[in-house]
Amino acid sequence: MLMQRYGDDLLRTAYLLLRDRHEAEEAVQDSFILAFERIGQLRDDAKLKSWLIRIVVNRCRMRQRTWSFRKLFPSPHVEKWLAKEKLPGPEAQLLRQWRNGRLTQAIHNLSYKYREVITLYYFQEMSVAEIAEHLDMSRNTVKARLARGRDYLKEQLEKEGESDWIRIH
Repeated sequence: MLMQRYGDDLLRTAYLLLRDRHEAEEAVQDSFILAFERIGQLRDDAKLKSWLIRIVVNRCRMRQRTWSFRKLFPSPHVEKWLAKEKLPGPEAQLLRQWRNGRLTQAIHNLSYKYREVITLYYFQEMSVAEIAEHLDMSRNTVKARLARGRDYLKEQLEKEGESDWIRIH
């Protein structure tokens, strides 16, 4: 039941952080196994999603630190699971896939510390305070990383002439 309810969100988070679908799937699978083993440690059922996200982020950090993972190249392909809602017509779908792919690629080009806060803030809709708590850092550090990450994204997308379809700020 947890996998059906939270699996897509956790996979999207892991993919944005790790830049590789297979690594993301493994991180999410490891996270669910760990969550199953430690479900007794969850004190507040209302914070289940946040608890799972924290586990996934920690698993992604572990994978990011490994030598072999840093040698992988980011996947250039747009993942179908990244888009949730269906769009009318093939032209609109193609345009959305292209835009999501460009944004995903731009996020993948960020260093991990910026990718992490951007993903949690925009894709998991966590507040600055929640991110600070999850990542065990100050709110000011989170705010600074968000600002720098947005600036890097904006700069990258403007270089590619795509600033007309996305507003980071």
